[in-house]
Amino acid sequence: MTALKILIYPDPRLRRVAQPVVDFNDEIRQDVQDMAHTMYEAPGIGLASIQVGIPHSIVVIDTSENKNDLKVLINPEIIDREGEQLIEEGCLSFPGYFTEIKRSKWIRFRAQNLDGAHYEMEAEDIFAVCVQHEIDHLTGKLFTDYLSRLKNQRIRKQFEKAAKLRRRESPVRA
Repeated sequence: MTALKILIYPDPRLRRVAQPVVDFNDEIRQDVQDMAHTMYEAPGIGLASIQVGIPHSIVVIDTSENKNDLKVLINPEIIDREGEQLIEEGCLSFPGYFTEIKRSKWIRFRAQNLDGAHYEMEAEDIFAVCVQHEIDHLTGKLFTDYLSRLKNQRIRKQFEKAAKLRRRESPVRA
């Protein structure tokens, strides 16, 4: 397994839209393994393929306390939703930043597993939030898009400044 580099906001690649997986092959299986490894190492509870530069529509999630309940969602889509909840969210692409976002409390989603078989599943509370957050990533939407324009501008400036500092601090390679 390989730990992948997580793209950090404001990297423009975070706005890409994922392409559906059509071939359920060893490459996809390896991507899922690497994504899961990366998520656990980060540590996080969810990771979308777009966040690590993989163009396919893949999400890995594990909201369990013991980190032993990996869920793989390939080509996921939400098909029903109910209720509302306001919960503090974070994102591996926004290290150290957390804010409250309004999401559906309950969802039903459809996805495919590693063999390409379709399945449907219900999710609520933190699992529902995580699924919604990661599916947003696959469509180029970020959790900060739910915030006001002013708050979004402040966050962007903060992360652009941090990106400049990282570039200055990284060694030049010839």
